[in-house]
Amino acid sequence: MKIKAGIVGGAGYTAGELLRILLHHEFVELGGIVSSSNAGNPIYQVHDDLVGDTELRFAAALQGDEDVVFLCLGHGNSKAWLTQNPLPETTHIIDLSNDFRLEADAEFEGREFVYGLPELNKSQIQQAQSIANPGCFATAIQLVLLPLAQAGKLTDDVHVSAITGSTGAGQSLSETVHFSWRTNNVSIYKPFTHQHLGEIGESLAQLQHELAVDIHFIPYRGNFTRGIFASVYTPSDLTQGEARVLYQQFYQDAPFTTVSDKEVHLKQVVNTNKCLLHVQKLGKQLLITSVIDNLVKGASGQAVQNMNLIFGLPETTGLGLKAGLF
Repeated sequence: MKIKAGIVGGAGYTAGELLRILLHHEFVELGGIVSSSNAGNPIYQVHDDLVGDTELRFAAALQGDEDVVFLCLGHGNSKAWLTQNPLPETTHIIDLSNDFRLEADAEFEGREFVYGLPELNKSQIQQAQSIANPGCFATAIQLVLLPLAQAGKLTDDVHVSAITGSTGAGQSLSETVHFSWRTNNVSIYKPFTHQHLGEIGESLAQLQHELAVDIHFIPYRGNFTRGIFASVYTPSDLTQGEARVLYQQFYQDAPFTTVSDKEVHLKQVVNTNKCLLHVQKLGKQLLITSVIDNLVKGASGQAVQNMNLIFGLPETTGLGLKAGLF
């Protein structure tokens, strides 16, 4: 039996990545790929990396018999779409927006959305009917901080600098995604106020109760298309050896998160569902660097990882993706 999967918001970047993965997933059959602005058009006309891979066309509506529906809509639009297009209780939902990530938003019209970070909530995901897929920055930063939180070692302020590619802003046009603005350029945005801080804080509090540290986060726009590179540091009484063992033990059963002995870089993870971490102690500061692809482990790949867990498949199924290093 195959899992029938539908996608709503089929013309965007995250939907394109989902299609790239799901077309080659041995246990998936694609259902409706909904795009109101492209209904009837071949999918490869929008996602032209799929030329020769599929003759499927965008649809105006789901087919109605999907086992799982991925919502690839803009932030704030998933709730509106579900209100206008209620799905059967038996249909699983994996939402890639920020509409259901926070505890205050997790219940919606009888559904309970589980926060879909497999390295934190694997057992809950396996039993879930609906998933709130984590944010891309949130994924990269949480995977740095979770081992420290579980050990009760987040005892001082945390400082984060992280840079993301232009695809993190989505396909809608704005001044800061134009080639002439992005190329040879770097800038900050939403310093100390980024929306992903909320979900990061709630996840850390699951592991370290009464957490009372501040996370000082400076996000950067990069002059490249995809990937997130995050550097995180905080004072720590751990030695470098102790910290590395802590991280290796925490992620020993996490197939996509690896603690590297060498410094990490974006080309190792772009186009993959990997997160690579590097841990070092410099003076009193514990410095951890984290790299992911914002569209794969930060969005669509993690969504497929969650789907695999829900349907009892090995979480790596369909996600054996290779980076292009050169």
